[in-house]
Amino acid sequence: MEAILLKPAYKDYIWGGTRLKDEYGKKTDIAPLAESWECSVHRDGCSVVGSGPCKGMAFHEYLAAHYDYVGTKAQETGFPILVKFIDAAQDLSVQVHPDDEYAGINENQRGKTEMWYILDAKPGAEIICGFKHDMTPEQLRRAAAEGTLSKHLLRIKAHKGDVFHIPAGTVHAIGAGILLVEIQENSNVTYRIYDYDRTDKNGNKRELHIDKALDIMDLKARQDVRQKPRFVQFVPGASREILSRCRHFDTERVMVSMGFEFMVDANSFQVILCTEGNGGITCGDMDKPLRFKRGDCIFIPAGAGRVNILGQAELIKVRC
Repeated sequence: MEAILLKPAYKDYIWGGTRLKDEYGKKTDIAPLAESWECSVHRDGCSVVGSGPCKGMAFHEYLAAHYDYVGTKAQETGFPILVKFIDAAQDLSVQVHPDDEYAGINENQRGKTEMWYILDAKPGAEIICGFKHDMTPEQLRRAAAEGTLSKHLLRIKAHKGDVFHIPAGTVHAIGAGILLVEIQENSNVTYRIYDYDRTDKNGNKRELHIDKALDIMDLKARQDVRQKPRFVQFVPGASREILSRCRHFDTERVMVSMGFEFMVDANSFQVILCTEGNGGITCGDMDKPLRFKRGDCIFIPAGAGRVNILGQAELIKVRC
């Protein structure tokens, strides 16, 4: 049993940019590069094993061959999360995602609750999350048809280090100039309600999904959903802080100055995403460290036991 590097699936959505290539070393001919799906078994974009004896194998095939690596919690429900980088050179569409019940019945997928960790935001960059005031379905339909939806949306300035929790059913959008990490349920169901009248590379407007969105959308007014700073725990060689917790996943930030040690039990795998610096990781029966750098994603199998990380790095650590 050993930790492995994952290689991402790439997405060329029309609002993407070049920062994932320029700053995080992503190697692809896709342009624009909007998203890199770093840890994914989703049929719309599966990661690939990037190290070890199974290098080159699709990640879903790797897990099928090592059933116990996902942990006891996920063995019955399937791999639960998707981890990605997002580069928003332009505004994303205003959208909403269904919860597990609605998505299971109507889309044969999970729902999509997500969280964002802002890696960088240009001055004035904003996110959209919820409405300024209570809305009715009739108001929503009229605003979407007239192109006046923007005046009803709650806009929040985004800054480097901010954390936002976006429950399923919340209308939201990432604004231009934001680079972030997204941790989400393993789903690719999105209902767009406004897309700035943009056209794709073939000159076609992207489909809107007003009826389905209204089935699941929270139309109540929202407050700022920025996650408040949490307690920072200092340990020899590192510090750690909880970023966001929900029933689907826990996310924390680990700042490694020399070394960091933690346990991975048989209940769940863990995922490490390196956002700054570099280092090496050992666990299980590994006889030498697995090297990683900024932009790398590492999968640690459930039951790996004691994990040791050496180096100087900022890490996002995810546990389900």
